[in-house]
Amino acid sequence: MLLDLSAATETTETAVLSVHDTLVRSIDNNQVSLLVLLDLSAAFDTVDYNILLSVLHSRFGVAGVALDWFRSYLSDRTRSSTMGIRLRASQ
Repeated sequence: MLLDLSAATETTETAVLSVHDTLVRSIDNNQVSLLVLLDLSAAFDTVDYNILLSVLHSRFGVAGVALDWFRSYLSDRTRSSTMGIRLRASQ
């Protein structure tokens, strides 16, 4: 059974309950269960997007809709860095 939570759900609680319910039903039916979680929110922030897209296409054969999805996801994204400096007061 495949469960796709990529569509917006009402709450995080709803998503967690849906995953739990699906896993319990699979186990009850003696099915093998596998849960894969992807958080792409910061995954590509340090990568040159043009190089990434080129490698996805040339080395891994990503093309068509899949490559378009990556291109769309990476377009108009901004990168930022924050450097924190902690100063310790001398006693």
